[in-house]
Amino acid sequence: MDLTAVSPKSSLGNFIKASTVTPVNDLKGVKSPRFVDGEKLLRCKLASLYRLVDLCGWTHGIFNHISARIDGGGHEHFLINPFGMLYHEVTASSLIKVDLKGEVIDQGSTLFGFNRAGFTLHSAIHAARADIKCVIHIHTPAATAVSAMKCGFLPLSEESMICGNVSYHDFQGIFIDENEKQVLANDLGPQNKIMVLHNHGIAVCGETIEEAFYLTFNFMAACEAQVRAISVGLKNIVLPSDEAQVKAQSSGNKEKTGADRSGVVWKKGEIEFEALMRTMDRLGYRTGYDYKLMPVVKKQE
Repeated sequence: MDLTAVSPKSSLGNFIKASTVTPVNDLKGVKSPRFVDGEKLLRCKLASLYRLVDLCGWTHGIFNHISARIDGGGHEHFLINPFGMLYHEVTASSLIKVDLKGEVIDQGSTLFGFNRAGFTLHSAIHAARADIKCVIHIHTPAATAVSAMKCGFLPLSEESMICGNVSYHDFQGIFIDENEKQVLANDLGPQNKIMVLHNHGIAVCGETIEEAFYLTFNFMAACEAQVRAISVGLKNIVLPSDEAQVKAQSSGNKEKTGADRSGVVWKKGEIEFEALMRTMDRLGYRTGYDYKLMPVVKKQE
């Protein structure tokens, strides 16, 4: 008899599984003069994003990085992951706070440092673009494959058109040369929020953490579609008209106002991100997310 196949009614497996998840929000009751207003919530949101990227299967061991700019306090600081931790281990307290010069402002709850190449990329973008609050850098197989294509990122799917115009940066080795910061900033430009890093992957930016994930999610779906479609040859791929591309991009950029008749105005990616945070909280992640609107079941009359 295969005992591993037995699932007794008295099993508490789901409860045990949920209890083994390391909570995202481990800042409860913690007070620190180093945390400016709103930083605790930002830490929870960024750590939740790390977990979400892990659940999506976009991680690469301890490598890659996501950062979030800290507003307030009169300083140019941002949060980034401790180099050496896997994404499913990142918590709100473990994030490292650094300034644009690379000085550690808050070590977080671990003894790990931050990735040098990661700092170069993220500090370059945060210094050049005041509108950018979050930067996601990943190099999944699909994203890396598209980054190496001479045709570039093609508008062959609705998801790709939602992403809008993208920038490109030529591969110059690992980001450890300080001189490359200005090149990165120039290549990204003043408006685009996605930069394809040739032979390397992508850097996706957002005015909010929610927008950064929204764009990353659509970009990854578009890359998967392009990798599959490219096998038939470029001449056999149907591309939409310029007018259709602009229309699709415009609809993807609009805020969702009262889409669910609640009257709530949702910024780009916010309603989608909130739904995912609810799912994670149900799984025991304890994200600490500040919900705009929670589902309410209407009672039957």
